[in-house]
Amino acid sequence: MGCGSCSTGGCAPAGCKSNGSCLTNGCSKLDVYDWLSDMDMPANYKPFAIIEVKFKGSRKDFFVNNDNIYLEAGELVAVETATGGYDVGHVSVTGELVRMQMQKHRVKEEDVTKKIYRKATTTDVEKWKAAKDLEWETMHRSRKLALELGLSMKISDVDYQGDKTKATFYYTAEGRVDFRELIKRMAEAFRIRIEMRQIGMRQEASRLGGIGSCGRELCCSTWLTDFKTVSTSAARYQNLSLNTLKLAGQCGKLKCCLNYELDTYMDALKGIPDNVNVLKTEKGDARLQKTDIFKKLMWFSYPMEDSWIPLEIDRVKEIQQQNKDGIFPPDLGEIKELESKPAKVLDYENVVGQDSLTRLDERNRNKKKNKNRNKNQGNRPQQPQPQGNAVKEQQPRPAQQQVRQPDGQAEGQGSNNNRNKRRFRPNKNKQNRNDNKGNESGS
Repeated sequence: MGCGSCSTGGCAPAGCKSNGSCLTNGCSKLDVYDWLSDMDMPANYKPFAIIEVKFKGSRKDFFVNNDNIYLEAGELVAVETATGGYDVGHVSVTGELVRMQMQKHRVKEEDVTKKIYRKATTTDVEKWKAAKDLEWETMHRSRKLALELGLSMKISDVDYQGDKTKATFYYTAEGRVDFRELIKRMAEAFRIRIEMRQIGMRQEASRLGGIGSCGRELCCSTWLTDFKTVSTSAARYQNLSLNTLKLAGQCGKLKCCLNYELDTYMDALKGIPDNVNVLKTEKGDARLQKTDIFKKLMWFSYPMEDSWIPLEIDRVKEIQQQNKDGIFPPDLGEIKELESKPAKVLDYENVVGQDSLTRLDERNRNKKKNKNRNKNQGNRPQQPQPQGNAVKEQQPRPAQQQVRQPDGQAEGQGSNNNRNKRRFRPNKNKQNRNDNKGNESGS
């Protein structure tokens, strides 16, 4: 998204990594697709002499190619400026598509007087890039000067001319600002010609760019060129919450996308009756709670009741006409059960091998169980290790067939007890012999 020719800066495009010196990918803004590029022109066709050139941000202009220089979209060219010197920009559109662009913007051919000098040379490109590198520092220094003078303005962007002799400062302010003293100080500090241009909040967001609440790049910084008026009635027709924080964009104004589906909602609202806030019946006054303009349903509820009664548009119009005639029906009618169709299972939903989003949940759950089990085993008190001959008893032995005895003791268990008794018996006999020898020697 960012490149050397736009205000985002700091990151290389995904194409040729030239930081804005081409339009291969990522560094293009407000591009125009040339759908006539693959068409063969007649043999006696004379190319259209006007070229559209794009500069930093969304600024575009038309120039005359008097020397018939062969140009392609994306090339850097040196063009004439209104105040003298030259500027460097990218060729955005060539050929017959420029004629259509001029008709769209209502520009006549005789009004285009500025011309293209040449293709940008190496010296032109180096000077142009050096001028772009000064824009960030210049903007911050100019902001400090504006704060020192106490001016209520915000300088949002700076655009240097290609020959580094002039700079245009874009600022936003609520009213008129007397910046004559500011221009004097900036001219002394930067040694260039200064031009101040006030823009609106939406134009500022268009120049700076960013990510919207939808997760995509801002429409005004990618493709939107004209800013239409957006009012809260657009949100009201679409049954949106009138929350200023949710309806406002990064510019602080209402989002431009509120107008995208407004025509569809207006067409759907043509069949919805107006001023149907209350329907009078013998049971009571039913108030409107919700309207689904696409399903053609309106929900009403009686006072002190939690259930909502859905009615079709024809039934609502019928009761409304009866109320106008002074007739009150017994009630709205029975509660209509809305049929919920089961979701259709597609047999090709996993043809490209998508993995389930919950594929790792079961594995993580098993790992957590094993971790807790090992932790519990580590917290158990360790049993004292047996000493002497008892260590041998802990060695594994071949399994023995256990036969149930009448007294409830297994045969194998009894044989083990007898074996233990015989094993410790020689030690007792040896101890008795030692005692007898001691008695005999003492006597």
